[in-house]
Amino acid sequence: MAITQAIANAFKKQLLEGDQNFSNSGGDKFKLALYTSSATLNSATTAYSATNEVANSGQYTAGGGDLTGQNTSIASGVAIVDFADLSFTGVTLTARGALIYNTSSAVTNAAVAVLDFGADKTATSGTFTVQFPAATTSAAILRISG
Repeated sequence: MAITQAIANAFKKQLLEGDQNFSNSGGDKFKLALYTSSATLNSATTAYSATNEVANSGQYTAGGGDLTGQNTSIASGVAIVDFADLSFTGVTLTARGALIYNTSSAVTNAAVAVLDFGADKTATSGTFTVQFPAATTSAAILRISG
């Protein structure tokens, strides 16, 4: 089993077909689910699945949490998408990675991106935070350049 950081291949096609909307207001709803090291997630992942998702604990429940603060921008010819950091409180869990997915009706539960944490990350009776990188042309979580 392995988690490999990647943009989902199906997402790339859906983006070109107009099935993904990251608009700052009125856009699609995105979520982030956490997974154990037993999960297999990579560019071929097409949709959210509960298989090998971390167990419910504290504020974390199956399906993960809503991503908020989505913002799109463009800088130096690079289109950028950013989200607010996401925290789950009162949890005891270990996660190896995460899946960002779209819960809109056009592409229900469609995978967007796989996040590989590089190693197991643990919270014990505490807060587990997924901190998104700076919204820059070289670091933003989602970016498109020509």
